[in-house]
Amino acid sequence: MIKIGYVEDNIDFANLVKDYLGQEGYGIEHFDTGEKAMPHVNDDYAMWILDIMLPGNVSGYDLIKKIRENHPTMPVIFVSNRDEDLDRVMGLELGSDDYIGKSSIRELVLRVKKLLLRAYPQDNSNNNAIEYNEYTIDLDKRIVKDGNEAINLTAKEYDLLTFLLKNKTHAFSRDQILNAVWGSEYFGSDRVVDDLMRRLRSKMPRLNVETIYGYGYRLL
Repeated sequence: MIKIGYVEDNIDFANLVKDYLGQEGYGIEHFDTGEKAMPHVNDDYAMWILDIMLPGNVSGYDLIKKIRENHPTMPVIFVSNRDEDLDRVMGLELGSDDYIGKSSIRELVLRVKKLLLRAYPQDNSNNNAIEYNEYTIDLDKRIVKDGNEAINLTAKEYDLLTFLLKNKTHAFSRDQILNAVWGSEYFGSDRVVDDLMRRLRSKMPRLNVETIYGYGYRLL
């Protein structure tokens, strides 16, 4: 059973999310404060769902920083009552893979399923790797290396990278990248594409990504 760590102080909302995700076959470990969740950030979870604003002294932002120390590619979704660009950008800066308001539990379930499928693909092929400008991308293990040194990418950064590599020289609009990386259910601003691209370029400076102003991007 896939186990998910879930941090939410609204017990009624948390119980609804647990019921919906439980019906999909996921095992949910719920924590109602950041302090209770913090000792478990290295437990055997497939992903985390984090509320941002929590009672006490440990916020969702504090938790993701700790998670990212040892699990740089662990899927993380932020859930918040507030649907503000600043919160969204802050979450992405800290390495979250998605950000969703609490308006739709069904949408949250869809996002969880899609993110888990992307993070843990059911692919049993061997020696499935891409070489690009001295980078090696192991598609089976979701590992990216620069020579012998591993590059720590978040799940979304990895998804963007592989999408570009598999469609090299093709130009894509921001909306097309949103649909490919975030899924068709994503309704946020396309500004997240620029932020994700900036972070990927910073970690992999030899990626020859052309910015097509007013439109999108192309990998050359």
